Amino acid sequence: MQDKKDLISRRTFLKHSLKGAGAAALAPYLIVKSANFGDWPQGESLGRNTIYIPSQLPIRSKPTLNGNVIKYLQEDEVVVWLREVIGESPVGRPNKKWVETPEGYIYAPSLQKVRNQPNEPIKVLPEANGEKGMWVEVTVPYVNMEIANPPARAPWLNESSPTLWRLYYSQVIWVDDIQTSSDGRILYRLNERYGSYGDIFLADATAFRVITPEEIAPIRPEISDKKVVVNNNQQSIICYEGSNEVYYCQVSTGRKLDDFGNPADTWATPKGEHWIWRKSISYHMSGGETGEGWDTMGIAWTSLFVGTGVAIHSTFWHNDFGTPKSHGCVNVLAEDAKWIFRWTLPVIQYNPGDFTDNSFTSTKIDVIEPLY
Repeated sequence: MQDKKDLISRRTFLKHSLKGAGAAALAPYLIVKSANFGDWPQGESLGRNTIYIPSQLPIRSKPTLNGNVIKYLQEDEVVVWLREVIGESPVGRPNKKWVETPEGYIYAPSLQKVRNQPNEPIKVLPEANGEKGMWVEVTVPYVNMEIANPPARAPWLNESSPTLWRLYYSQVIWVDDIQTSSDGRILYRLNERYGSYGDIFLADATAFRVITPEEIAPIRPEISDKKVVVNNNQQSIICYEGSNEVYYCQVSTGRKLDDFGNPADTWATPKGEHWIWRKSISYHMSGGETGEGWDTMGIAWTSLFVGTGVAIHSTFWHNDFGTPKSHGCVNVLAEDAKWIFRWTLPVIQYNPGDFTDNSFTSTKIDVIEPLY
């Protein structure tokens, strides 16, 4: 079985670091060792190391656990992603995907597939529903942020006391101001609208693509007979219009063991019929107790369907879809979360980008097959 350290999550790393020893969401707020924005290899597709323990993700000579270790990737290190191949999986792990790179093979669950697509910044904020502002998406492997209204307010930010934080590829956040740095760079002011503790950040505008109102337009809103089926055993989502299957994707639902193999039954995604009661283009998720808590900003395309905070949402902190992985939420790739967000009811407006509907008339989420 693969060493558990190889599979350690961002949340676990942070837990150890807060105790003096690193989710629904996991915390990406760590001290940045390298602040060189854009210093990445050239390639159409890239992969970012999601493991936050230094020297724990190896590049091997072949897609097997006994392949020679060529080198270890450091936190957030980016490599060229050539293709996915099927190889050997650790005992008890269903995922057999590996990523071929120019240097060798990396076990795919720990590598986020990303691109490096800088953008031309805009200099004047657009207006929607009488308010200036815009939703933006990170289109580079990561971008460094600086807090604009210190001191930090979010719990993990205060306890870990970093001086610089990052957003990662596919994260979405609201921009409410555009500024120019002393060296002439255009900066976006990032101000979370929902779930935030009040922290505001500045970041290089070239890292963000502007999301337009047209691209969040609802998909077939005239059809009311829609249902999302989440299968815990198959780790999948199937979307139905009536009896017709219209969309399928792999997911990671709630797991029943914590990072150390202890039972965590309350993390299992709850079986039964539910309805989407809130949707948010981007949401700051936090919860749990000290040591097992999480605090993550910019979680995109969030569709909440259980009152305790369980949601279908975009995931950037792992690539282990098909394996139970979360604290109860349904983790999906950004493109899958966005399609489901647009297709399901209720319909969400660009501004404010969030809506609560407690009428039980929105799209039904049917969670079947309890996780054994």
